[in-house]
Amino acid sequence: MLKEFVVAPIIRLENVHYSYQSETDQPVKALDGVNLAVQPGEYLVIVGHNGSGKSTLAKHLNALLLPAEGEVWVKDWNTTDPRHVRDIRSTVGMVFQSPDNQIVATIVEEDVAFGPENLGLPHSEIVRRVDWSLDQVGMTPLRHRAPHLLSGGQKQRVCIAGMLAMRPQVLVLDESTAMLDPLGRREVLDIAYRLNKDEGVTLIAITHYMEEAVAADRLVVMSEGRIVLEGTPRDLFAQAGRLRELQIDVPQVTQLAAALSERIDDFPNDILTVAELVDTIRQRVSPRDGRPAPAGAAESPAPPLPERIIDIKDLTYYYMYDTPLQVKAVSGINLDVCQGEILGIIGHTGSGKSTVIQHFNALLLPHEGQVTIFGQDVRQNGIDVKSIRRRIGLVFQFPEAQLFEHYVGDDIAFGPRNLKLSREDVRARVKQAMQSVGLGFEEFKDRITFGLSGGQMRRVALAGVLALEPEVLVLDEPTSGLDPQGRNQLLDHILELHRTEGLTLVLVSHNMEELARVCDRICVISEGRVVSIGSPAEVFGRPAMLRELSLGVPPVTDVIDQLHHTGVLSNPTTVLNVDQAVELLVHLFEAEPGKVTD
Repeated sequence: MLKEFVVAPIIRLENVHYSYQSETDQPVKALDGVNLAVQPGEYLVIVGHNGSGKSTLAKHLNALLLPAEGEVWVKDWNTTDPRHVRDIRSTVGMVFQSPDNQIVATIVEEDVAFGPENLGLPHSEIVRRVDWSLDQVGMTPLRHRAPHLLSGGQKQRVCIAGMLAMRPQVLVLDESTAMLDPLGRREVLDIAYRLNKDEGVTLIAITHYMEEAVAADRLVVMSEGRIVLEGTPRDLFAQAGRLRELQIDVPQVTQLAAALSERIDDFPNDILTVAELVDTIRQRVSPRDGRPAPAGAAESPAPPLPERIIDIKDLTYYYMYDTPLQVKAVSGINLDVCQGEILGIIGHTGSGKSTVIQHFNALLLPHEGQVTIFGQDVRQNGIDVKSIRRRIGLVFQFPEAQLFEHYVGDDIAFGPRNLKLSREDVRARVKQAMQSVGLGFEEFKDRITFGLSGGQMRRVALAGVLALEPEVLVLDEPTSGLDPQGRNQLLDHILELHRTEGLTLVLVSHNMEELARVCDRICVISEGRVVSIGSPAEVFGRPAMLRELSLGVPPVTDVIDQLHHTGVLSNPTTVLNVDQAVELLVHLFEAEPGKVTD
């Protein structure tokens, strides 16, 4: 049941409406009569499909946007009253999707100090808050680093530290963990959870990671600018069918529990966490059932790898090379990309993943070692860089870094136009690319690019690369910021291009479930070096190593691993998806009379 609150709301929205491009003939309605009350000390999670209005709602909570109709109150202050804007923004702190929109200083610790300095705090208190905030997000070792030399995930930690240093009463996280590795995401959420439980900070989190929602007091689901569902996570995640209609996923562990409940009598279908599922199985399986599990299906020998498109040997690269601020980003990298394969790259935040892939199409050139692309050594004179970049498309971690045209259609058309294609061919490519990423041509081609949501901008950036019809597509966090349906649609289309056109794919991601599902090989990078490479089963079959590297495994893989270590399963077995886990776990119950449903 929902936590009961008896005090007045700290934030309340009353019939709030808001539209983008309201001065044009085609306004885009973002909020359509939203009513919401947030209680002091509440942990509220807001989910919804891309464009549902989540981020627009968040920006109304501290007067960054003002309602076109209706009212927003923070404590006793109306957000439309300019006399209380400072009070409102000191009370409600926000961390956005894109860290570059929030970083203002040239040194990390100075950026974190910016907010407290503007509050007029004593120097000793500023120093104390900066030290505490950097320590909370694990950025103390990089406190003297320039933010532009940090990875995307590290920048996000700096933004969170800067907001923590303000000690707001309400902390709003707008998909602010999207670019962090699994351990980093867990650490940041633990920080926020402690602030909520121990210090009474009201926490409002907007996310597409359903695992982040399970600890919330209340879950709110938005669709088409309205709140359509709300309740406890356990109540809402039990409505898997309804959530799918709203383009919302449920945690993989909950999917597994629901599937087991269909096969095993009285098995609960509303389990939310790995620990809860492991405990439930341990309580229901008698000791004699802790027998050897059936061996997983033997993997067929891997076919010989085809031609190498990219061949990297002993790559070393430095940022701020040959200056007093020189920093080694990657060292001794050996890696190849083969024709037609799907290669996944994983690593903790700041491990060097993004640096490595920028060598794949000669955006960066090695300081040491050799990079060969389509048979061309990138350090040789006369290399045809334009040809390489037409054939290898790269979509960056932050989509707004690739967008520059005013209108969506023009941005996607930029590449084909530079290929000197005819007007008709350009239009055809733009239309096909937009459809490929789930953006309706007529609906979006005349939309203002920077008026889109973060997830929509990511689709536009990808469409701009697809319009060039590359042979290799390199995606840095391709599905970050997308709703579940958007993730599935995007991956399905990319995989279709892989199957039908032979498109070679390189996916950099923290989403272990996706990589386990689609990749032929996975490369693990840590501290600027390749530490492991192999099939998904080989890599995820070493969960202890991945945890030591601040990474994770798919939740179902984690469940089976923990059951093995607690003695429920005698043989170590690696599973990568729900179906494999169901078959393995049902086997445990088969010896229990009456427990398995025919």
